Parts: sequence; structure tokens; C-alpha cells
Amino acid sequence: MQEVKLASRSMEDLVAVIPADRIKRLVDVVAPKMRDQFNGDQIINVNSTASGGGVAEMLHVLLPLTLGVGIPTRWFVLDGEPEFFALTKRLHHRLHGNKGDDGELSTVEQGLMAGVVARNAKELLDQVHPGDVVILHDPQPAPFAAILRERGIPVVWRCHVGIDHDNEYTDQAWKFLRTFLEGNVDEYVFTRSSYAPDWVPPEKLRVIKPSIDPLAPKNQDLPAESVLGALQGAGVVSGDGFGSASFIRSDGSTAPFTMRAEIVESGPPPSPETPLIVQVSRWDPLKDMSGVMRGFVDHIAPETDAHLALVGPSNAAVKDDPEGQLVLDGIIETWRALPEDVRDRIHLVSLPMDDPEQNGALVNAIQRHAAVVVQKSLAEGFGLTVTEAMFKGRPVVASAVGGIVDQIDDQVSGVLVSDPRDLKAFGNAVVHVLKDREWADRLGRAARQRAIDVFLPDTSLDLWNDTVVSARMAGTAT
Repeated sequence: MQEVKLASRSMEDLVAVIPADRIKRLVDVVAPKMRDQFNGDQIINVNSTASGGGVAEMLHVLLPLTLGVGIPTRWFVLDGEPEFFALTKRLHHRLHGNKGDDGELSTVEQGLMAGVVARNAKELLDQVHPGDVVILHDPQPAPFAAILRERGIPVVWRCHVGIDHDNEYTDQAWKFLRTFLEGNVDEYVFTRSSYAPDWVPPEKLRVIKPSIDPLAPKNQDLPAESVLGALQGAGVVSGDGFGSASFIRSDGSTAPFTMRAEIVESGPPPSPETPLIVQVSRWDPLKDMSGVMRGFVDHIAPETDAHLALVGPSNAAVKDDPEGQLVLDGIIETWRALPEDVRDRIHLVSLPMDDPEQNGALVNAIQRHAAVVVQKSLAEGFGLTVTEAMFKGRPVVASAVGGIVDQIDDQVSGVLVSDPRDLKAFGNAVVHVLKDREWADRLGRAARQRAIDVFLPDTSLDLWNDTVVSARMAGTAT
């Protein structure tokens, strides 16, 4: 296992964005209560990757703030071979109600999963002490629950994915995971209560919405000249290079933009003024990047002069998503077969992950430059990219699936497409936003306010405190 190094961060750092009365409540009420209850004991988080994807991003937000209120907080990432991550990707698909690959979820696969976790266990157990609470995130570390239970360590299992209505594939996934979790977990945390399987005891079920860091490189305000310079230097739009474009790192230092994107395209958009439709996500079939491209070709390109940028991470850096390169290869193959005139208006952008903060800052610039941000997922546990775009005041068109519907008030703070496979409805919604800029601006203003009101980190810290305290009490009683 590897430990992710964390730097303490004060809630007062966020006072420029979060209303002062909310900061005061956390500093004067919540923080002292947390310190008294933990009295030096640790909260330890375990997941499968330190970068790439919403789970890692949320941990990078919440854990430094938890440290900042005086609670020792640590984060470990388990190590696994490709077969392990192929299995957990299969679980990811089936928890979203999709088959994914043709692989099994049998006792053989349970043995593989348990074996990988057992090989990681000694390093974790050397760091955990009585009184600590361990939070396991998503399926990958689920077998740790029984190992920790045997040693009297309270366990919280946080599932970031799911769908509202189960089917045969979710049943398979939950049956598989139930063996590891049932009887070994003190508190379960889901994004929506409807995601929880029926065997989770209601008294142990918690619902906590994800949140974003408004001052992180991925979300901080960027002046227009830095947005344009970053995109020109990266090659996302045409221009002369980075110039003096810069961003603020988490340690407060100013850094120049230097990151160049890997782009499959005929050439960049002809002008920085060219309207750009953007989807940012992993190269994951459930994000339906190929459907976004088809919707653009059939229903958006004929009605507008906009271009489309599909933006994802460089696949080599995302070890827990072995499917990514296959998905991107399929999108590239489809792109190559398009007529030249529309192919010239589509840009497949992969962003390096060797500098995660600059990667986030470049995503920030891309979203801020977008005329419309879309998220046409077929299934979505939550979809942090939606909140991120809303916080930046962008009009968002997204599928009415999963946690996205908890973020967007349809026709007020964004536009929801009821059927994510309806390419015509998706295309018409995007065209409407592109052509009615006054309405688009209203959507963007309302979106930013909703993100501030509901999805900043102060809204969930006290909920997490209550959850881990309850888990420790339950573990002690057991």
C-alpha cells in the first residue's frame, strides 16, 4: 500500500467563497466537538487510486480540512494487479446496472479480491490502532472490512456508485459484495438512499452528498488571459502559446501553465471565439463519450458552428480503469470514419496526469472556456464534473440519471435530458442553450449559486463526523 501525503488546511481558507456564518459554525461548533470526540484517534481512508476520478478528488478536498480541525487523518491506496482492477471494473459496471464484460462474479473472483487485499493488509494493520475508524471507499477494499472487524476496528463503507432501481446485474454485484460487508461494517454511506441494497440495516445507512473544493486548481477563479493562454499552450484552441498564463497551487505558490494535451483532431478550432461544447470524464462506456459524439454529428453540428471537445485523462495514469484505452480507441475509430467536414469539428483530448494539480487547472480552464458543458452519462453515482461546471457558472446539459438529478434543478440551474440514449433530445437541448445566450447566462448564474449553497465541503464535514463517531460507538459496543 502507499500512503497519500496530506497537508493540513484551515476552513478559514474558504471564507472568500463560503458564507461567513457557515465557516463560523464549523470553527466554533463542529470542530471542537470533533476534537473532543476523537481525542487524538485517527480516521483512516482506503481506496484504490490517489488520482483520476471523483473519489480521489473528494478525498483531496475533505481530508486536509479534517486535519485542519485537529483530527489525525490519513489516506492509503491499495496496490493490485491488472486482473484485480478488471474485476473491480466489472463490479463498477454491474453496480450501475450494466453487464460490462462477460466475466463471472463467483467464489473464484471473491478469492482473487480477498487475496489482493490480504497482501495489502499488513501495511494497513501496522498503522491502525484501537479507537481509530477506517473508511473503505467503493468495492476495491471491501475485503478489509472482515480483517478489521476481527481486530475490533470500526469500519465505515462508503459506496460512491449505484442506481435507483436494481436489476439482474446489480443483484449479482450486491450478492458478491455482501459476503465481504454484511456483519463487518458499522456504518454504510451512500450518495442516495435508493442506491443501498435491501440488506443494509436502515439504522446503519447514511446519505452524504459529495462536495468540491472551490479553491483547488480545478475550481479556483482564473482570469480570462490565463484561461486563454492555458488552452492555447495546451493546443486545445488555436493561438501563440502559454504566454504568462498561471494558476495557484494548493500550497499557495503560483505556477505557470506548461501542460500540453494529447489531442486527436484534424486541427484546433479556428478561433478562440468558436463555441466549444465540452464533456470532461474518464474514458468509460457509462460516460457515453461516443453517444455525445453521435449526438453532435447528427443533431448539433447541422444547426450550429460549434465544435466538440471530449476530454479525459491519459489512460496510462489511471491504473484502476483498465477499460479506458479500449474505450478511447473505439471513439477514435468512429471519429476517423466521419465525413471530413464534421470530423474537423471534433477534438479528442487526453490530459497528462503526471502533475495532478496542473491537470486540474487545465480542466478548469477548459470548462470555463466552454459555451456548454455536457454530461451525457448512461448511469452516474453522482457526477462531480457537473457540480464543478455549475460552480464555474457554466450552463450544463446532462442526463437525468443518478446523482445528477440531485444537482440540477431542470430548466433553472441546468437542463436535464430524461432519456440519456435519446440523441435528438440531447442535441436539441444543447442547440437551444447555444442559440439563446441570455437564457444560458441565467442558467449559469443559478448553477453557481446552487453549487455554493449545497455542494461545498462545509456542508458534509459534520455529517462525516457524526458517521465516524457512530461507527466507533457501534464498534466498541460489538
